[in-house]
This record gives sequence, C-alpha cells and structure tokens, in this order.
Amino acid sequence: MRFPVLFFLGILPLAMASQTFEVTGSVKDSEGKPLPFANVILLKALDNTQVNGISADEEGRFTLKGIPEDVYYLQANYFGYKSTLVALEIKRNIQIGALVLEPDSEWLNEVVVTGQKPTVERKADRIIFNVENTVLGDGSSWDILRNAPGVVIVQNSLEIRGQQATVYLNDRKIQLSPTEIQDFLKGLSGDMISSVEVIPNPPASYEAADGSILNIRTKENVVPGYKGNVRGQYTQAFYAKYSLGTSHYYKNDKVGIFANYVINPRREIKEADSYINFINDQGDRFAEWNTVLDQTTRSQDQQVNLILDYKPGERDLLNFTSNLSFSPNKKFVNKLDTEMRDGSGVLDSTLQTNSAIEDDRKNLSFDLNYNRSLKKEGATLKANAHYTYSEISRLQQGSSDYFDPSGAFIRNFTFATDALQDINIFTGQVDFYTPVTSGSFEAGLKGSWINSKSGIDYFDVNNNEPPFDIALSDNFKYKEGVVAGYASYSQDWEKWFLKLGLRAEQTNVESNSETLLEINTQNYFKLFPSLYLTRKLSEDNSLTFDYSRKLTRPKYSDLNPFRYFLNENNYFEGNPNLVPNFSHNFNLNLSIKETYFIDLYYRDNGRYISRLSFQDNENQTLRQIKQNVQKSTSYGLDFTISTSITPFWVLYFYNSVFYEDETFLAEESTIETYTNRVTGYYGYLNNSFTLSKDRSFTGEASLRYLSGFLFGSYKVSESIVLNVGLRKSLWDNRAVISLLAEDLFNRANAVFTTRYANQDNSFLENTETQFIRLGFTYNLGNYRLSKTDRSIKKSELQRLDNE
Repeated sequence: MRFPVLFFLGILPLAMASQTFEVTGSVKDSEGKPLPFANVILLKALDNTQVNGISADEEGRFTLKGIPEDVYYLQANYFGYKSTLVALEIKRNIQIGALVLEPDSEWLNEVVVTGQKPTVERKADRIIFNVENTVLGDGSSWDILRNAPGVVIVQNSLEIRGQQATVYLNDRKIQLSPTEIQDFLKGLSGDMISSVEVIPNPPASYEAADGSILNIRTKENVVPGYKGNVRGQYTQAFYAKYSLGTSHYYKNDKVGIFANYVINPRREIKEADSYINFINDQGDRFAEWNTVLDQTTRSQDQQVNLILDYKPGERDLLNFTSNLSFSPNKKFVNKLDTEMRDGSGVLDSTLQTNSAIEDDRKNLSFDLNYNRSLKKEGATLKANAHYTYSEISRLQQGSSDYFDPSGAFIRNFTFATDALQDINIFTGQVDFYTPVTSGSFEAGLKGSWINSKSGIDYFDVNNNEPPFDIALSDNFKYKEGVVAGYASYSQDWEKWFLKLGLRAEQTNVESNSETLLEINTQNYFKLFPSLYLTRKLSEDNSLTFDYSRKLTRPKYSDLNPFRYFLNENNYFEGNPNLVPNFSHNFNLNLSIKETYFIDLYYRDNGRYISRLSFQDNENQTLRQIKQNVQKSTSYGLDFTISTSITPFWVLYFYNSVFYEDETFLAEESTIETYTNRVTGYYGYLNNSFTLSKDRSFTGEASLRYLSGFLFGSYKVSESIVLNVGLRKSLWDNRAVISLLAEDLFNRANAVFTTRYANQDNSFLENTETQFIRLGFTYNLGNYRLSKTDRSIKKSELQRLDNE
C-alpha cells in the first residue's frame, strides 16, 4: 500500500496549485430588456476553443465559475440577435455589466453555417467522423457507422484493423450481439448523432475486452425551449423500403426530456453462391457441390428512446436513459438448390431445401447516471447503474428433397427446431476525474454480471421415436462476473505529454451444457497497462507512441453449443471450449501540421477467437465454428490527409497497407496446423462540397477500396464502393431533403474462400448494398436551438462491460 499513498501525496500539491476566478454579468437587448436563457460562451483567445459556457437565468444574469488565469473572448448568443465578442484578460474576479445584443434577422442562418464542421477530423489517437448537417446524418446510425473511415463490414459485424469493433453510445457500451447491434443501429436515426469516434487503441478507462471502439455521440440542446421533427425515408433497392420516425425535445433550466420513435419495415433479399470440393486421401477431388441460396427477410423493427435530464443544483445532474428495440415476427425464408457432381463433373443428384425461420426479438435497457461537479474546478464524480434484458425466440422448419440426375425423387429429410434465449446484464460503476497542474488524474471501479439461459429442441420429423433428438437438443446456462478498477494519470510539460493507465480485472465464468454433461469454469485476475507518450516536434507537428494490453472474452453466443442448419450437411455450431485470449497493441503516430498523419501499428493477437470452416470429406458436411487459433499477428502503415482544398471543398484521404496472419489447428485435414495470411491495401477517399453561396446546398462523394483481408480460415476478395449524396435545406432550414446513392459500381460484396490441404470451399453473398435513398425531415418548434455533444467531458469514462 506504500506506493499508492506516496503517489496520492505526490500529486496532492499539484491538484491544489491552480487558482480560478469568476465572470458575472447580464445579457440585454438594445432597449435594455433582459434576454432570458441567452447562451454565454467563453472562448480561449489563442485558438477560439470553448472552455466554459452557461445559459443565463430568467432575468438574463449569468456567472461563469472556475476560470484559470488567461486571455479569453466572451460571446453571448440569442436567437434573432447579433452575437457580441468581448476580449477579457482574467487575473481576478470580473463584473462586466451588460452584454448588449442587436437584432439581426440573418444571424440564425450564419450560426448554422459557421457551426458546420469538416466531415472527418484526424486526431493522434482517433478519427472523429462528424455527420451533423450531412447527407449521411439523414440516414440511420447503421448507415453512418458502416461509412465511417477505417470501418469494414464483415458478415454484419463492424471491424477496425481486422478486429471486431465494440459499439458505444455516449461512452456507454451497447450490450447486444453483432446482429442485434445492426438492428438497433438501423432503428436509431442519424438525425440524433453529432459524430462517431473511431478509436483503434482505447485508453485504460475503457474495458480491457473492448478492443477497437466506435463511440457514437448524440446531440443535445443546451438552451431552453421545445424542438422536434418528423422524418421519413424511401429506399429503392431490389425491394422498396421505407422508415418513419419522430423526435421531440424540451428543456428548461431544471429538466430536459428527449423522446424518439422509429418504425422500419423492411423486405430484403440475399443471394449466395457457394461450392465445396470434397477431396479424398490421395488429394483428388471426388465430389463437387454447388449451391445457390435465395433468402428473403421480412421485418418490422421498431425502436423507442427516452432520455430524462434533471439538474437539482448547479453541481448535480441526474440522467435516466431507456432504450427499447423490438422486432416481432421477423421471418427468414431460405431456398437452397444444390447440384452434387462427381470428380469428373457428371451430375450425381440434386438437393432442394426449403426452410423458414421466425424470430421474435426484444431488448430493453435502462441507465441511471449521476454526475457531481466537485468544488475544485473541472473535478467530477460520476456514477452509473445499468440493466439490459434481451430475449430471443426462434422457430425453424426445414425440408430437403433429394433427386437423381433424371429428376426422380429419392428421399426427404425434414426437421424443426425451437429455441429460446434470455439474457440479463447488470453493471454498476463509479468514476472520479480531477485536473492537476498541467495534467489530470482519473480512476474508477466497475462491476458487471451477465446471466444467460438458452434452450433448443431439435425435432426430427422423419423419426418420431423419441419426439426429439437428444444429441442435438440442449439447455445451456452461462454466468459471468467481472470486477474491475482503473487509474490513469496524465502530465503535460513543455514539449512532452504523458498518460499512464493501469486496469485490473477479476473475471469469473461458469457455463453448463446439459447435453454435454460438463461445466466449464474460468477464473482469472489480469492487469492491463496502457501508455501514451507525445513529443511536440514544433508548433504543428508531433510524434505519439501508445501501447495497451487487451483481452478478448468468448461471447456466450459463441460458447453455446447449439447448431443452426442451412441443411443437414451445412451448419453453424457453437463451441463451449473457447478460452479468453490476450493481445499486445503498439502504435506510432506522426502528425504533420494537423493535416497529414502517419501511423505504424503492430498487434500480437495471441490465441485470437476466430471463425473457422471445416469440411468433413468422408461424410460430406461443412461445419463452421468459433475456435481459438494458435497464434495471430497484424501490422500495417496508415497514411491520412485531412484538409480543405478550397473554402467549399473538404478532403479526407485514408490509406492503409497491412499484413495479417492466423495459425490454427487444421481439423479434418492431413496437416496439423495451417497459417492463413494476407497482405492488402485499404483506401477511403471522402469529399465534402458546398454547392451554394448560402451553404444550404451540399454534396458528398466517397470511394472505398479494399484489396482483401482475412476472415478466420477464409481469404476475402477485393471490394470497391462508390457513394454520392446531396443535401438541401429548405424554408429557412425548417426542412431538409437528401438524396443518397450507394455502391454505384455494385462491387461491395466479396468472395470468401478457404483453400488448403483437403479443404476447398467458397461462398459469395450478394446483399442489397446498391440502392438510392430519398429522405425528408420537417422540423417543429424552435428548431434552431443550438446543440452540443451529450458528453459532459470528452474523456472516456462511462463504459459498459464487453460481452
């Protein structure tokens, strides 16, 4: 205990060293009448960054507290009035009297124009994708994330640098599976979003198991009043789709209420072409199966979001957030046609499989947050309690008919499954943050508990004795408890910046499969250090090195041994024997004039949990399963340009040359292990244009190219995506209309291929990536209310546990 005591005694004098002051005054119009609830903002004179702000009271009076000695600009904003800018050198408490604002009918439009940011900003440790007032902002949150720079979509999963990304909403993790996250984000309107932070290597304040992070920051009104909108979208892909939504916000000096509802009926089609070459012990192909899948999905996803803010005093803020997403009677209709040929290509038989799946899904989450501003300026204490309940019920029925080469019926195989899963997640945490001289200190405690129960009955209709197949039916229980604590200290001096973090986690896991008659337990305590070191080379240039150790826990959906069948010869299977793996992440970043960024990264992925496919050549089946690989590495060089070409043209260009490999046990093969490796290139070019003098008409064009990458035992072919969009504000910004065309080349879908030893299989999934979407939003109430990020502090404090 000696080191922590000395550490806190050492930083205590630093924490008490700074002195702060107050600025008081009032805001009035030219006739001397007070302007209630006017915005008062304090800007740093050096770079015009906002350092403080407040809304005046009912009589236009305001007090800004805790201001360090420096030179500032003071600005007052009120709708329909000119803003004023006052220079202040603060060395003591200041009473400035009245800020007088003049009426100006053009002022509101100017605020909208000057508030618009470049689409993409590049920081040393993250990419900030600003979508407010953009064409993408008129789509869904899913549209925004899948178009974020550096993000790749793999089997409905969001990936960054070859790792599955964890999705956060206002620094709180979304506790859903990848498929459920996709449904959730499709129902979350992009109109709510201010920006997305792409964080490849998060600091210690995030969970060790989070890996790369996509943090969505929503918008919030900061001045009193009511505003709202109604919106609709029409999308023409293979099938036409539409969505309708409405959002409403009201705020006074004590209470803020936000409510959002979206309904998103969809009919979608997916076509997949696949083959399997079955190979004998001599290495010769003796059979070839070619399958065509047509899948039609009907869904009626709905989502409700509610946010309540209550400010009982100047220092306290209470927040209640609730999200409900449900998808009743989601139906999948699969039709598979398979041609089975011998080694010389002669047709042996055909197989037709028809299956139907009906899902009922619902997810309900609650967050209760408390934020206390402490007496020391900038110091905060935060507490969070979270609960998520998720329920999935699934019925599947399938029937396969076999025919000889002449088309004569041979036999039928019919089956059905009945599955149910419910998940309860509880988390609680406390975080403390305080600035110290030229730095900061933060620490926190976190506990999370997951309880999942799953059951599946597999019915073999062809054999009613017994009524269901015991070997395939199962009840699976999963419990996980994680207790964690972290501390982080940062210091800024002269040309150096240092941030050190350490996270400690105790994990307890127990899973129980009734069919396998085994209980799997995992208990481990691990430390996760992190380091950020920046050297300022000149006024606009810097060099940053960062390191972190991370953890990947098996998801309970992967531990669950249930099988999902396309037909009796092709299925997905869970693996209760998965174990956690640990990775080491290194990154070196060179920032030049805040315009050019060069990143060199290396990642030792350890025994990475990967999706592998294995074909049983003797029994002619294909099984896909999650397994721990033997070892895995990734490294690459990224080059980024973020700049304004002209006042009306903003360009962002992200380039990455990378290498990745995975070595895994080659089950069902004549070799013991196999190393799958690839060298590739990823490029993302985004252009934002202002097409009218009043800036009400804007356009965007983006091009994305990926030469190929690894997906477990698969190598993935290249893909090219070109998107173009237009956005027009109407009726003095009362309404917005947008038009977006995606995947104009129709090259977004890639081929997945496994080929080594006696394994040879491949598939191409064609989903509806090519479409045109027309969106319209009509604003209600005082729609010009200014907005800011919901986050009170930019540092990453609020988190939820990784699955």
